[in-house]
Amino acid sequence: MADTAGQLIALASQLRAQGRAAEAADAYRRLLSIRPDLPDSWYNLALMERACGRFDAALGAYEQALRYGITGPEEVRLNRAVILADDLARHDLAQVELEAALAVAPDYLPALLNLGNLHEDLGQRDQARAAYERALAIEPDNALALARLTGLSRVNDPADPAIARLRAAIARSGRTAEDRAELGFALGKALDEAADYDAAFAAYADANAASRQAMPVRYDRARHEAFVEALIAAFPRPPVANADDQAAPVFVCGMFRSGSTLAEQILAGHSRVTPGGELGLVPAIARWLEPYPASLATRPDLIGQARDLYLRGLAASRPGAALVTDKRPDNFLHIGLIKAMFPKARIVHTVRDPLDTILSNWFLHLDGSMAHALDLDDMAHWHRQYRRLMAHWKALYPDILDLDYDALVRDPRPSIEALLGHLGLTWEDGVMNFHTARAGVRTASVWQVREPLYARSSGRWRNYEKHLGGLIASVRDDGRA
Repeated sequence: MADTAGQLIALASQLRAQGRAAEAADAYRRLLSIRPDLPDSWYNLALMERACGRFDAALGAYEQALRYGITGPEEVRLNRAVILADDLARHDLAQVELEAALAVAPDYLPALLNLGNLHEDLGQRDQARAAYERALAIEPDNALALARLTGLSRVNDPADPAIARLRAAIARSGRTAEDRAELGFALGKALDEAADYDAAFAAYADANAASRQAMPVRYDRARHEAFVEALIAAFPRPPVANADDQAAPVFVCGMFRSGSTLAEQILAGHSRVTPGGELGLVPAIARWLEPYPASLATRPDLIGQARDLYLRGLAASRPGAALVTDKRPDNFLHIGLIKAMFPKARIVHTVRDPLDTILSNWFLHLDGSMAHALDLDDMAHWHRQYRRLMAHWKALYPDILDLDYDALVRDPRPSIEALLGHLGLTWEDGVMNFHTARAGVRTASVWQVREPLYARSSGRWRNYEKHLGGLIASVRDDGRA
């Protein structure tokens, strides 16, 4: 007997709640084949399709939800915009969707905030400012809008009214820990720009404390050490490369805030390169392989399936591109998996002064996947484990290229020539003009990479030296990656 619509709704909802996206999507498709007039089910199908990496299918399902008159169409437009911007790098179409959302609901704050962020990604400072100011006109107390608006202008004086405005906003009663963190990181950045380093350090310390309060997870040092040990054990030797191994993208990885965005933007200036940005494909495959990496010991056949998953995801997100950069910094964790899938993969490992890297992480409002960045000692521990793992990968794969951020900004041409040579690319002058590119940049470095190369971030830690205590000795004893 065929399932009834009610049974399929119950089944799909249960599978969605259990995180079984592919099975839930199948149940929703079966449901909608007999009851296509259910807009909420089209919406849920879209969520599941995106979770499976089927972005075009997700967009199509959202379109059906709109066609059948879903309540709250502005949210559907927002979700379509997020897929277009984050997953498909179609910033032009994302803007169309956000403007359509605002045409339906002019005061819809999530669309305004995303529109401001999209304009930032595209280097459109004035348009971003207008979006955030419009958001603040609707909700004057909105922490994210105020923090983002402040970040659009450089603060040169500790007496700048922007600093006083941020302090007052943080002190306002009823602030959530998340709001205090958002505003606190913006305050730290403003004070750093104004060269009031003692006050900036205090602001960053308060912001990280608020972020820890708001975050449900904590960094587990022992667990991370065990994971690194498991990775080393799971990939003890290089895979055997075959003549017919499929071409792979270029993987740019390393510590977060070590120059990976800069490396990708330089490469994006080359006519043969398509920037992929921070693709989530490798981490998604690692989750699919759970228990990872232990599953690979008993199921070596999974590597072929993983390779196919990656290539399908890459084709969906960057269709038709010949040479794509996958710039996900924490892919350094998965170099063994990458090389197992693509033995000929070319890997660019970005490196930077460890103290600058650690501080740069601590200075940013990051999500729960980077809980180690909320504490300087935890960051130092993470960095030690990173160096330990990279030493293993580089012993297996001596063809990994180290791209030194500090050397690059001091004297760009030799570093860029080495980078292009590593990838088999000839010199093109466009690689020196990366800061003029109009392509979207979705990263914490969005404004830095729209400036010509500068060296002011090298040695930045010295501004905070008196606050770093034993961190300097800990990192220096550990050496440089």
